[in-house]
Amino acid sequence: MALLTLPSENYRDSYLEALGELQAEGRQQNISREQIATHFSSFVQRLHDQADIARIEPGQIPFSEFWLVDGNDYLGTFILRHKLDEFLLQKGGHIGYVIRPSRRKQGNGKLILNYGLEKAKARGLERVLLTCDEENRSSRAIIEVNGGVLENIIQIERWPVPICRYWIQLV
Repeated sequence: MALLTLPSENYRDSYLEALGELQAEGRQQNISREQIATHFSSFVQRLHDQADIARIEPGQIPFSEFWLVDGNDYLGTFILRHKLDEFLLQKGGHIGYVIRPSRRKQGNGKLILNYGLEKAKARGLERVLLTCDEENRSSRAIIEVNGGVLENIIQIERWPVPICRYWIQLV
């Protein structure tokens, strides 16, 4: 059974496989798979540190990262931003998630968001903003099935497609 957990060295091999899948489809190209593999424990520690405002650079937004796992298999990443700045109000929102390509179309997107909304509630957020590209039908469906209400669709500078902005009420 899949669950949402903090990043851990226990999922190293599966995480690296998933990163390879994402890079093969042209995503996360700015991440060096070899560097992460070599320094995986440091990588995991940096992810944990991002939640602590005292450990991040001034001006950065703290966030908590969780991994959806099933046994020893990494399925995806859920990111909960603790607050929003002007940019995140347009694109990014409180929540971001990604499911590894080989585990898509199996209900994992719906599951990771559902679990992640519980994390947002536990953090004390009353409502959360999620954004996605207008053409991303799968993401829109996942957000809507989890209670997302479309506020608007906007075009932002230097982004090729319109962005859908959804709010989910948590309390």
